Amino acid sequence: MPRRTAFTLIELLVVIAIIAILIGLLLPAVQKVREAANRAKCQNNLKQVGLALHNYEGTNQVFPSAARYPVGATGDSYSLLAYILPYVEQDNLKNLINFSTCYSSQPQVTQQKVPIYICPSEINARLRQDGALMHFPLSYAANMGTWFVYDPATQQSGDGALVVNRTSSTADFADGLSNTIGMSEVKAYTPYLRDGGSPAGLHVPPPSNPSSIAGYGGNFKADSGHTEWVDARVHQTGFTTTFPPNTKVSYTNGGVAYDIDFNSAREGKSTNLTCYAAVTSRSYHAQGVNALLMDGSVRFFGSSISQSTWRALGTRAGGEVVGNDW
Repeated sequence: MPRRTAFTLIELLVVIAIIAILIGLLLPAVQKVREAANRAKCQNNLKQVGLALHNYEGTNQVFPSAARYPVGATGDSYSLLAYILPYVEQDNLKNLINFSTCYSSQPQVTQQKVPIYICPSEINARLRQDGALMHFPLSYAANMGTWFVYDPATQQSGDGALVVNRTSSTADFADGLSNTIGMSEVKAYTPYLRDGGSPAGLHVPPPSNPSSIAGYGGNFKADSGHTEWVDARVHQTGFTTTFPPNTKVSYTNGGVAYDIDFNSAREGKSTNLTCYAAVTSRSYHAQGVNALLMDGSVRFFGSSISQSTWRALGTRAGGEVVGNDW
């Protein structure tokens, strides 16, 4: 009678151990490849948005404003991302929108996911309920300025590339299109402070230290920043270059520490309150963010970029000398 051959228990354990070691060695490499692919896809998304902005400019001779609020009155505004929908092959979605009516009455629009507006590394690409509405978030936001965003009383807007109630032509970019950031990454569901009423008035210099933001106060929103691609407000579809990418802006609420954004007064909610904002560019990519320059190119900016250089890249006509650390 022939003997049966089989693995011993020790041999099986050795094989399992070898497999476990191989998986442990391969998993980081697989994750690294996946992240590289996600970063490349994210850059391609931004390139398509950049192409859309230039096609819009080719049709209208100006780049779109970041928001369009009524003068001398309050009201909401559709975002730049809504206005460029025809230029990102989203004509059907654009045709759903009645731009003469507020988006709050168009739930069939607000709940739509626009794939090109979402980074593949975004972990919170999910609907958010806001009363009777459902909103879908976004990963790319317009550069609305260094710190000052909008004053409804004087109609002044920020020094960024795409700002409130003001279109811009290529001639407005005295710093050069290739030296001005147009859009950059943001994280969905970012907590933020809003409507604190401070700082107030015009010509308030930007804070140099992120720790000062908590002192401005305001109403704390735990998880709704950058969750509404239709809404033009800076904490939804904008960012500012107050602080470099991925800067942690700490705020404690109920004993829990948060990394927050800040908006002193929401645009369109008042006819006399000035909006200052520290809305930081953030991403899930290691060590930096992807950003679109106004010439249509896309660059990866490290989180270690100096504050002065990041702010210089954020202004359209600041006259700053851009450093070499980008």
